[in-house]
Amino acid sequence: MVTLDLRLDFRSEVPITTQIVEQIQDRVLNGELQPNDQLPTVRQLAADLRVNFNTVARAYRLLDEAGLISTQHGRGTYVLEAPVDGQSQRLRHEALGHLTRDYLKAADRLGLSPAEVRTEFESQWLRWSAQQREPEPIDREENS
Repeated sequence: MVTLDLRLDFRSEVPITTQIVEQIQDRVLNGELQPNDQLPTVRQLAADLRVNFNTVARAYRLLDEAGLISTQHGRGTYVLEAPVDGQSQRLRHEALGHLTRDYLKAADRLGLSPAEVRTEFESQWLRWSAQQREPEPIDREENS
């Protein structure tokens, strides 16, 4: 059985159920959770996270309906095969939408103007995109 080690923000406007779904979904999509990995029981995860049993049950049900996990009565909850490309891409875009909305809500709570948010986003985006580039190949003849 895998350890999920989820991080919940109880002060966030994002419902706890959604936080659980998004974190497990992210781990499936990025390969941290592999097909056939067994997830903690609903009761165990609820106890670990100190949340209501029904909150975890609802999150598992949503993940099951999305085709990411399967709960087999009496056997446990398991990660299913990786989603097909189209489904995976759709789920990744949905996750990006959630992140973007959370970012903008947080900026609004801080009282930032749209211009301030855009300036900071562009600055961070430039740093991030520079890190994403492939390194230049080394010309071995020049260095010999």
